[in-house]
Amino acid sequence: MAAGSAELERFIEQALIAGHSREPVQQALLDAGWSQAQIDGAMQQWASVDFPLPVPRPAASLSAREAFEYLVLFTALYLSIWHLGHLLFALINVMLPQGGNTFFSVVDSSRVRFSVSSLIISWPLFVWLSWRIARAVSRQPLKRLSTVRRWLTYLTLFIAAAVLIGDLISLVYALLGGELSLRFALKALVVGTLSGSVFGWYLHDLRREEEPA
Repeated sequence: MAAGSAELERFIEQALIAGHSREPVQQALLDAGWSQAQIDGAMQQWASVDFPLPVPRPAASLSAREAFEYLVLFTALYLSIWHLGHLLFALINVMLPQGGNTFFSVVDSSRVRFSVSSLIISWPLFVWLSWRIARAVSRQPLKRLSTVRRWLTYLTLFIAAAVLIGDLISLVYALLGGELSLRFALKALVVGTLSGSVFGWYLHDLRREEEPA
């Protein structure tokens, strides 16, 4: 795969040096079997400027500080979503207790306190880091191509999709077995809403980042 990508980049460079415009080069590559995504990715390495030779765009670089910020950002996101879900589950248990359970038998106050404490720290941290990174990207758009950010975004999409699929399977299973209660349905709704929101947001963000600069 890496060798093929290098050959593609070398072909585009030589074609541009020879004076061919981008459209015929793209069409020739499509006819040869290259995908549009592969062609676009290779073409984006060369700036559309009026100059006799193809001018390369600056390559994205990653500093240790950026990697640290992204790792903390996504860790704060995971903590926020997990503990928000736990608090909503506890609220559902209080509103719809099973049998003759009382508030103290359906809710572990120490776990609720821990989730509240985690949210107080992790959510503001996530919001602040998101704002900080967005400001840095607006000043230097090339930062949006960060390798660490892309990997963590795809990992987040995978986790959110897996949780959402598992949630739907559990919901259908309970429905087919005649065991679907309001309490279970509300918890499934919480899981689906949280995972679906994360998936939708980062999918949109990823698509926006992959647009040509």
